[in-house]
Amino acid sequence: MSLSFNPAWLYLLLASVMEVCWNYSLKYTSVAKIKAIDWSHFFANPTGLLTLIPAICYVAFGVGNVFFFSKALNVIPASTAFAIWMGMALVGIKIVDTLVLKEAFQWVHVFYIGCILVGIIGLKRTA
Repeated sequence: MSLSFNPAWLYLLLASVMEVCWNYSLKYTSVAKIKAIDWSHFFANPTGLLTLIPAICYVAFGVGNVFFFSKALNVIPASTAFAIWMGMALVGIKIVDTLVLKEAFQWVHVFYIGCILVGIIGLKRTA
């Protein structure tokens, strides 16, 4: 078995990372706070920019996600790419929830994430 580097798989990994970041930027974007910004004093008060950062990240990560996923689709079959992309994003979101946001840890989650990872590895090996 020879190992060869295919950039499409890197693009798919990057798209998954962008999906995870996009998910959390959406979580922290508050439309109500954006509507409440006093635009006439926007540059004088740093809280306006801090309010906009999650929305700016939402757009940037969304564009990055679509860009890298579309690059991966040029080489990887769509069904395989979608399954792996979504599986890696789900695993990434669960890891962030557990390690960063301190969601309750359950061993059964490790089992199911392992099932997802087995599926991802199987799809990659047969693609």
